[in-house]
Amino acid sequence: MPLFTLGLSHKSAPLEVRERLVFDEAQVSHALEGLKTRPGVREAALISTCNRTEIYTVLADHGSPNTVLQWLAESHAVDPAWLRPYLYMHQDADMVRHLLRVAPGLDSLVLGEPQIGGQTKAAYNDAMNAGTLGQVLDRLFQHAFAVSKQVRTETGIGSNPVSVAFAAVTLARQIFGDLSGYTGLLIGAGETIELTARHLHDQGMRRFIVANRSRERARDLADRYGGQAIELSSLPDYLEQTDVVVASTAAQLPILGKGSVERALKRRKHRPIFMVDIAVPRDIEPEVGDLDDIYLYTVDDLQEVIQENLRSRQDAAQQAEEIINLQVERFQEWLRSLDSVPVIRRYRDQGAAHRDEVLARARRRLARGEDPEAVMEYLAHTLTNRLLHQPTVRLREASENGRTDLLEQAQFLLGTDDEQS
Repeated sequence: MPLFTLGLSHKSAPLEVRERLVFDEAQVSHALEGLKTRPGVREAALISTCNRTEIYTVLADHGSPNTVLQWLAESHAVDPAWLRPYLYMHQDADMVRHLLRVAPGLDSLVLGEPQIGGQTKAAYNDAMNAGTLGQVLDRLFQHAFAVSKQVRTETGIGSNPVSVAFAAVTLARQIFGDLSGYTGLLIGAGETIELTARHLHDQGMRRFIVANRSRERARDLADRYGGQAIELSSLPDYLEQTDVVVASTAAQLPILGKGSVERALKRRKHRPIFMVDIAVPRDIEPEVGDLDDIYLYTVDDLQEVIQENLRSRQDAAQQAEEIINLQVERFQEWLRSLDSVPVIRRYRDQGAAHRDEVLARARRRLARGEDPEAVMEYLAHTLTNRLLHQPTVRLREASENGRTDLLEQAQFLLGTDDEQS
């Protein structure tokens, strides 16, 4: 029962590669169902975010990791040979360790960022809804959630406000200084944009414009910070009013093009605009960054700012790794215990069959009017003999054949090793 994961992240692939391998939320269930039909794939789950795409699988003994690679390449119409250099692969205990590090944010661009925890739970729910979770992945993800909670409770990994959103606001302050007199345009209304709005508000910004495909969701966020909600189609009309733009939507094509930004700059008399495109695929055309008076950053560009804010989390990360090493072994112990399940089931079924047969005989004797005390003695004596007969025969055979190793193991299995005088 090999455990296998294949993926790419900000550590292994640049943005232009990662954005080609993103699974749209509406695609996930269908994609998982398709993967489950591939030969040798027993269970499957998929984590797809702006910084990582990872497939977790349980394979049959004859299953091949290459099946997962082929499926991933076909699902995005790319050549497997082109994709392979950007991928990492983990098997068995290494796969367990990887997920246990991903869930609490130890493998994230921002060490300890909390968003990945919710994204991991969403991946679990997607796989559950698609019917691609089985006993092993179900247990593994539940274990990962519990370990993530332990890490965040027992270490300081999440104690400081370090995130992509926080890094974006930090950069904006480096360019503009005091943000109180500037206007922010937030494109999207998801968790990252909400976090960005909060950080901007904490830094003194009081004028917000929130653009989203759903005007209602935009209004909910805008109302929280005294902002204005608009539809995505109205962006060109409001761009000239804004000084800070942060974009993070799930759109498959850029929302802001070079032409719209050029026109806005002319109307602004070339006052600079700071832009951060957190989305994957990108929301802002890369060519926008070529314009004078535009400061355009992507998630990859935030790395330097993020590193500056991570030093306080390094000690906490070391503590977290110790917790994870222990919890990997605990999961492996549970996984190894699955090998005993068929043996235990057959042994218990055998004992239950003896019980039912002897109990039926005892009831017949009671029905004939025999003394209940004698029937109880018969039941206890016969059932004991039935249950002990086969082990006793095998122990005698082991002794006759000089198999002292089996006799020692039998004492351990039967619990008689502690009774020696």
